[in-house]
Amino acid sequence: MSREALLVPPEAQLPRTFNRIMTSHPDFAAAVEQLGITVSDAGPLDDKTAQLIQLAAAAGIRSEGAVHSHMRRARQAGASMEELQHAIILLTSTIGLPAVMAALSWMEEHSE
Repeated sequence: MSREALLVPPEAQLPRTFNRIMTSHPDFAAAVEQLGITVSDAGPLDDKTAQLIQLAAAAGIRSEGAVHSHMRRARQAGASMEELQHAIILLTSTIGLPAVMAALSWMEEHSE
């Protein structure tokens, strides 16, 4: 994955606490960014596949912010809305219908 794919565009709406912590702890922010780059470069998966996996993981832990982030990144890597939805729907027997529906609703809010 390219370094640019990991960077958050300025127009992205990030939680205030996240911005404050990352600004007040630049070494921590750099370490988190480097971790993302390192794990992305550690294997053969293409950007789109990696983002779909991370989207599914975000849905599994019910992290709305991470669902938004990985949805955006997967779209930037070329994933269609149908692929994003399928990645989440595939989780139904693993994480349950309520968690799947929550993730789909979060994605729907940010796809308009």
